[in-house]
Amino acid sequence: MIGVLLRRVLRWAALVGAAFVILSILAVMLLRHVPVYGSMVMLERKVQSWMAGESLTIQHQWRPWGELSDHAKLAVIAAEDQRFPIHRGFDVDEMRRAWEASRNGGRLRGASTISQQTAKNLFLWTGRSWLRKGFEAWFTVLIEALWPKQRILEVYLNIAEWDNGVFGLEAAGQRYFGVSADRINEVQASRLAAILPNPRAWDAARPGPHVERRSQWIRQQMRNLGGPRYLEQLAAN
Repeated sequence: MIGVLLRRVLRWAALVGAAFVILSILAVMLLRHVPVYGSMVMLERKVQSWMAGESLTIQHQWRPWGELSDHAKLAVIAAEDQRFPIHRGFDVDEMRRAWEASRNGGRLRGASTISQQTAKNLFLWTGRSWLRKGFEAWFTVLIEALWPKQRILEVYLNIAEWDNGVFGLEAAGQRYFGVSADRINEVQASRLAAILPNPRAWDAARPGPHVERRSQWIRQQMRNLGGPRYLEQLAAN
């Protein structure tokens, strides 16, 4: 009796697993081509506000690659993931350095790539757990296999959270500087990239000393990478 029940459970688990794999592949393939008008993090923020009895308006407008500032594209790479054009979703060198720093008594810092953050923001929930990290790894592999690098960065810039209820570069540019996504200049881009680690607490328009120092560092990294010409590497991947 127990053996029969166990076989049924395993059969259903296999069916659910196969359905998840097929549906997730189809979803990633579809989103390679169509605009992304929402994300799981947007949904999570709406649910959180509803449960807290608060009102939250999601500010978000999709903008295609050609309508996104090259300064913003480069600033995010410089700040978050300088090996983005060459890795396949996971920056092993950065992960190793983060682990070694923690072993030497430092704080365990994140080493997520833009690909990982895109997978997390688009398909998953916030917070830390091994379950979520497992799903994140799966979706990261999928988008790296099925999307070109330009598409990954395009989606990331369109769904990244930049303030409470503010998602995507267009909404962020309007929120902080009163400009559209294609008009964001180098300084503005560096400040937007600087607040990504804590977007609901830091302000790109009125940066404190930490954010301003970080934005200056990002601008230097942008120059070190060679300026907007660096983005040409993405077209080949």
